[in-house]
Order: sequence, then structure tokens, then C-alpha cells
Amino acid sequence: MESLATIEGRNPVIEAIKNDREIDKIMIANSAKEGSIKKIIGMAKEKNIVIQYVDKHKLDEVSTSHSHQGVIAQVSEYKYWELDELIESVKAKNEDPFFIILDEITDPHNLGSIIRTADAAGVDAIIALKGCVDIYNPKVIRSTMGSIFDMNVIHATQEEALRILKLKKFDIVSSYLDTNNYYNTVEYNYKTALVIGNEANGINEELVSKSDVLVKIPIYGKAESLNAAISSAILMYEIKKYLV
Repeated sequence: MESLATIEGRNPVIEAIKNDREIDKIMIANSAKEGSIKKIIGMAKEKNIVIQYVDKHKLDEVSTSHSHQGVIAQVSEYKYWELDELIESVKAKNEDPFFIILDEITDPHNLGSIIRTADAAGVDAIIALKGCVDIYNPKVIRSTMGSIFDMNVIHATQEEALRILKLKKFDIVSSYLDTNNYYNTVEYNYKTALVIGNEANGINEELVSKSDVLVKIPIYGKAESLNAAISSAILMYEIKKYLV
């Protein structure tokens, strides 16, 4: 039997329906049939998606986020791309590829914000290395506000990702405090993979040593650094200027 994943919360479920996500069924609390729930029911009926009305306690049992808002969709497992396959797919569109590498991003809200910004900035894919929170964690999905359904996701080992990206002539750009290169003084390659490091420890030493460019964002106040979601947003939009 095919294993199923869940999407929890009203807006994430609406976005999943809009993006034609393959939905096995939608479970709705008996007591929740007004407002956006009514919209979900209408959208599901239009697309012939099975609706199951259940007691709220049933949703509480299924929920892993504990904030299901009276609705949970059960969906087929998500598709993960192979890195070399996706590079060729982007190349076929005559576009300059732009990837994000996530190094042990563990906060689901940070990760969700990074994915949402990546979608807005036209990033082609997220490469999630070992140690990252599950990209399809319900809290991550909620934080992306639907962008997760538009984003290509790759799971790869660090060794594999670096080998393929180097082979394909990508520049590895890492956010790193101990450098003299400010992010807005660098010219970026037409093939770029931006590394975003762990919220507490930054980027691991091997990734730093294999990076082609190290950049930092200036800090004018007393804070030591910006969080991963904010710094990645600044860097994504700066790099994207060179790819459009």
C-alpha cells in the first residue's frame, strides 16, 4: 500500500488543491463547515476529491503539528528530484540555474520562510542536506504559504551535491562571517548554488573549504548576525540580479 503524507491547516490545503496536488482524501471536523472550510469543500467537490467528515478528536490523533484548523488532507508521498536530472531539466528551458543548498536548517519556520522567498526569487530548487528538518513537516508547509508546491526539492548527500555541482561548473557561494567579501560587491556566476548554514553553527567547514565564493552581509548594529531566513532572502535577491 502506498504511504501517505499529510497537509494540515486551511491555507496549505487550499494551496494543495489549487496546485493539483494528488489528494487521497480531505478530513474535515464535523464542527468546522464555515468560512474557508466552506471554500475547501467547494474546491474539493469541483475536483472530485473525497471528503470525510470526522470528529475533531480524530484530527487531533492524525495531526503532528497540533494546529490543523479543522482540516487535514492525506496526499501521496512527495516527489524528490535527482540533482543531475533537475539540472538538465532547467538547462532544457534555456535558463540560468539557481539552487539553494541547506546545511542543517533545523527550525521549521526558518525553513518555510526560506522556501517561500526562494519561490518568489525564482530559485529552481532546494537541495536539503542531511540534518535539515523535513521539508514536508506540517509546520514547514504552513510557513511556506503554498510555495512548497511550486518548489523542486532534492535530497542529496553533501559529497554527492558538491561533486555534481562542481562537475556542472556551478559556483558554490556561501554566507560566512569570516571573510572580507561583502555580498553586494561580488559578481556572481550564471550558475550559482547558494549555501545557507545552520542557525547556530553556520556552514560546516568542508562546505566552506569547497566554496568558490564566501560572502557576508554587513552588520551595523550590535547584533552578531541575521537569522538564516533573513540573510538568505538578502542573498537570493542579490544573486538573482545577475541571472535575469
